[in-house]
Amino acid sequence: MPALTRDEAQTRARLLDVHRYAIDLDLTHGPEHFVSRTAVRFSARTPGDTFIDVAPHELRSATLDGRPLDPAALDGNRLPLTGLTEGDHELRLEATMPYSRTGEGMHRFTDPADGETYVYTQLFLDNAQRVFAAFDQPDLKAVFELGVTAPDGWTVLGNSTVTRQDGETNHVVLAPTPPISTYLVAIAAGPWHTVRTEHAGLPFGIHCRGSLAPHLTADAEEILDITRRCYDRYHTLFDEPYPFDSYDQAFVPEFNMGAMENPGLVTLRDDFVFRSAVTDTERQSRGMVIAHEMAHMWFGDLVTLAWWDDIWLNESFAEYMGYQVLSEATHYTDTWTDFGIARKSWGYDADQRPSTHPVAPAPEDVPDTASALLNFDGISYAKGASALRQLVAWMGEKDFLAGINDHISRHRFGNATLADFVDSLAQATDRDVHTWAASWLRTTGIDTLTPVVDTAPGGGWTLRVDQDGSRPHHLTAGLYDRDPTDPTRLVARDHLAWDIPAAAPQDPGTTPAEGTAPTGTRDGAPQRLHTVPGPRPALVLLNDGDLTYAKVRLDPTSWDTVRTALSGLPDALTRAVAWNAARDMVRDGELPPTAYLDAARAHLPYETDIAIVSGALAFARTQIADRYLPAADRPAALNTLSTIARDILRRTEGSENGDGQGLRLAAVRTFIDSATTPDGIQDWLSGGSVPGGPALDPELRWRILGRLAVLGATTPAAIEDELARDPSATGRQGAATCHAALPDPAAKQAAWDALFATDEHTDLSNYLFNATAAGFWAPEQLDLVRPYVTRYFPEAVALAARRGPALADSAGRYAFPTPCVDPATLHLGEECLRTADPSPALRRKLIDQLDDLRRALRVRGE
Repeated sequence: MPALTRDEAQTRARLLDVHRYAIDLDLTHGPEHFVSRTAVRFSARTPGDTFIDVAPHELRSATLDGRPLDPAALDGNRLPLTGLTEGDHELRLEATMPYSRTGEGMHRFTDPADGETYVYTQLFLDNAQRVFAAFDQPDLKAVFELGVTAPDGWTVLGNSTVTRQDGETNHVVLAPTPPISTYLVAIAAGPWHTVRTEHAGLPFGIHCRGSLAPHLTADAEEILDITRRCYDRYHTLFDEPYPFDSYDQAFVPEFNMGAMENPGLVTLRDDFVFRSAVTDTERQSRGMVIAHEMAHMWFGDLVTLAWWDDIWLNESFAEYMGYQVLSEATHYTDTWTDFGIARKSWGYDADQRPSTHPVAPAPEDVPDTASALLNFDGISYAKGASALRQLVAWMGEKDFLAGINDHISRHRFGNATLADFVDSLAQATDRDVHTWAASWLRTTGIDTLTPVVDTAPGGGWTLRVDQDGSRPHHLTAGLYDRDPTDPTRLVARDHLAWDIPAAAPQDPGTTPAEGTAPTGTRDGAPQRLHTVPGPRPALVLLNDGDLTYAKVRLDPTSWDTVRTALSGLPDALTRAVAWNAARDMVRDGELPPTAYLDAARAHLPYETDIAIVSGALAFARTQIADRYLPAADRPAALNTLSTIARDILRRTEGSENGDGQGLRLAAVRTFIDSATTPDGIQDWLSGGSVPGGPALDPELRWRILGRLAVLGATTPAAIEDELARDPSATGRQGAATCHAALPDPAAKQAAWDALFATDEHTDLSNYLFNATAAGFWAPEQLDLVRPYVTRYFPEAVALAARRGPALADSAGRYAFPTPCVDPATLHLGEECLRTADPSPALRRKLIDQLDDLRRALRVRGE
């Protein structure tokens, strides 16, 4: 369907005021379609023409002010409304709408575990028109009244509380919402398992499909406790009270994103209802998502962007607040370590690709909804949150929150822009926020900060920071010495507060460190030289505490210290900064990949933070072993990773605490994924347990079976036996991955046909597509799968055109031939971009994948 342009949206917003939608949805018409009836009241400021967005299977009827409109006038997804007079109007439409299997619009899912069916809406970014007729743009807010007729035994959830229910027809009427944007309307219907409570006078609820009921019940108190604590914390931070009448969280199947901030009804992927053992870091991540989505109730729902160029205002703020509030309100007090090791690298990587964009792109750079959808990436989330964290460090939390509350108060139930946001912040501080925003939010790329350590004349040592980039930074330089009683441990000296450029003002009440002075300029920016008596520290670590967003380098002496004593740093966040520095040096070709593996071998067995262990092992396994090392060196890298995993298992044997169990789980996963022979993991699968624990749950059983499939050490019959043991939705996904991973030509052809078939009746759902793609490509099977590389590009283009942006993203993300690190694959991809006209979503993914491929070739020296 045609994308709405910014110019079209502005023209429509100048013409119309939209007041109220009355929407009635009938979900009792079978598995393919539902009936949608919409009555929308709006007024035209002047006479004119416009259109309403609707993407039906069949438009049955339409009337404007009682006058019939010709359904045949529907042009794609646009019904013209011509000859509008100034004043009030009412438009009524009835349509048959298709259910979705891609996670867009009204997604329908039948649970293979029990045969029960569930539906839910995902209307972001412009998918309201897949469910009801709408002026589908964020700045035409309106009140929504929804009625839903559902099959017997189904519960209907929505943005607001139920005001009326007809038990005979199961017709539910929801309370009118406050003014919200079309993309925030939500329903979820099915035989949900529900846990309800009340907090602060509001009904709270959590919901999941029935087959997951025991697992949600087991975690219900933790989820609700985090929800209550975050709710209370936000009420101490924000002057404006929670603006909606209830707070439900529905864990829904086959959800494309982590969660969606629908007011009053947050939808989350039901992977967060844990069926199998998880680490405390994974539980913390679930808690962060809960906190993130709740932040949106104020920043995104109460105050909403005017156009999609300001999506960062939603996501960067919620990302920052999610980590910060979770650390303040719950027992998860070390959230920023996980952010630094897992999320920040997402932003760093995205910001170094050709597709990078400013955190806040210029409006003209987001000309339509198709281009807007491409900016939901590591820049809008991780980089934006990092920029806000730097802003808070620079201007102070008190002034930051004062500016935020002014912004919310000014624009409640309305729309706002970057300029509005910056103006509110500027009123709360004497800092030059406008210049800061221009430097941080309107520019692309990532600065690199390099310490220059030298001997001072007359004794002592000096520190200067060279900057490749132009942003101002307020950071800390960490100084560490070896412990004289244990050279593998490091002890901190007094750290240095550091501003770049040197002329930037210090925090109120502080003065430059003694022995510090500006020393001229570099590229026009004043520099600072710090002179200290005595011996230099063993480690100089820029951005200790991780308050800014920049790549940091290590001088030779500091790298030698990190190489031998990284695990001896006293603080987990400091260690995360050091690991990120090593990661960036590998990616930039300044550190051999084997040196990273050596550091991992030396220090991960002694690391106590699960986020660091998981993040470092994941980078070593998926990037270094699979991409950055030549194929001949891969077995040795996998053996190193297996050795690290065994060492962690030995160190944590007998652990009963959460951290010990989490470290064991991370090690077991890595050992499975790195196995080069079936020995060991086959014994685990047969025995149902890892010696010393953990017992094998469904996730670990499917993981082992998937690795055995790659190694050619299992059969289709064994996969089907495991599916009979675990006939759940995740079991079906596990089986799809295993079948696709078998090193058999017939299995590869069957998987390829399932992925790229052109019959809509056999199309895989979004999750089964991803699962099948995850098993198809394997570095161990390059000779077998190489013929499919030439097929991938044209068939991915055709799939994206037929199935839309969600599956286009999946085709570029999961089905790309990632293990094929060679110039031939790069050439095919570049030719596809030049000549095949891939859809915007697929084009973006291919640009990113090909840039990662170029980087891998550079690291290899090819």
